[in-house]
Amino acid sequence: MDNEKIKDMLLDIADTSLEFIVTMTGKESKKVNGLYKPETREILLHNKNFKTDNQLVYTAVHEYTHHLMNEAEIAANGGREPPHGGRVHTNAFWAKFHELLEIAEKKGYYTMDLSSVPELESLTKEIKEKYIVPNGKLMLEFGRKLSQAHSLCEENSIRYEDYLDRILQLPRNTARTVAAVGMLNDDDAELGFDNMKIMASVKKADQRAKVTDALKNGKSPDSVIAMMKKKAQTVDPRTKLEKERDRLTKTIAELKTRLEYVEESLENL
Repeated sequence: MDNEKIKDMLLDIADTSLEFIVTMTGKESKKVNGLYKPETREILLHNKNFKTDNQLVYTAVHEYTHHLMNEAEIAANGGREPPHGGRVHTNAFWAKFHELLEIAEKKGYYTMDLSSVPELESLTKEIKEKYIVPNGKLMLEFGRKLSQAHSLCEENSIRYEDYLDRILQLPRNTARTVAAVGMLNDDDAELGFDNMKIMASVKKADQRAKVTDALKNGKSPDSVIAMMKKKAQTVDPRTKLEKERDRLTKTIAELKTRLEYVEESLENL
């Protein structure tokens, strides 16, 4: 694949109105496989790092996701270039990246075929059957036992918080999470403890059912979390910017007050 073919592939996966260029550096890098430069809209691919086009496509889609996220930030910022240098690998980024990978798979640009590596396919089955599912079942039972212990503490006028802190030596937040997992169905254990925590965090039964279906249909945890956030957030761009302005104004005022205190303290030393 050359630069133009890679760009055409990316545009076929997802369109963009923000011009960009793709450059294969012809180099090998031990630090990164690729890089996106938002200032110049350039996707750099260290193609000497890749043994196959499949590996190249994965990284190209990754960097293109940064471009699309940058485009979305510009739109949300009223057409102005947003500040760069902050955290870029957010939950929203990974959700978008996985969405694009699914499209790339459907269009035949990228493959994740474990059947081509029988040993890995067998190992994957073993990991799920011996570790992920049993762990899910164990934590499900653990949650139910904690709920039982909570009830017994209440019935016998024992402070449950103290029981957690000094008897079980279990952090309270952990106990709440595990207890919530214990409320799930037995067949949910097949998804493993981490995905069960996501499910348990959804309070409404109908929404939890949608989250569960998405996970069982192979959606990545990041994609499911992004889906949950999207439903929870209905704030328009203007309101979002106004809230950010208010937060920044408050922070600046607090920093000014702190600076005045420090300067006065220095003068009195």
